[in-house]
Amino acid sequence: MKKEIILFLSIFIFLALGMHFKEWIDHPLAHIEALPTAGAYGIGAFHPLVFTLFIYLILGFFRVIFNYTKKLFT
Repeated sequence: MKKEIILFLSIFIFLALGMHFKEWIDHPLAHIEALPTAGAYGIGAFHPLVFTLFIYLILGFFRVIFNYTKKLFT
């Protein structure tokens, strides 16, 4: 469970910095304050969590397939 939380938070930080690096460097507090009115694809303030969950599920799918094929050949 701890490993999965660390993985989720790592994806969250990676995506946040990857998409908004300049905003985080230039004016981080203004960026956080604008989060409630964010309108990414109509998701609003929850868009960071939704996108992180989406990537986490995709990676989880590939992890399951990888582990299954690894067990199949061992």
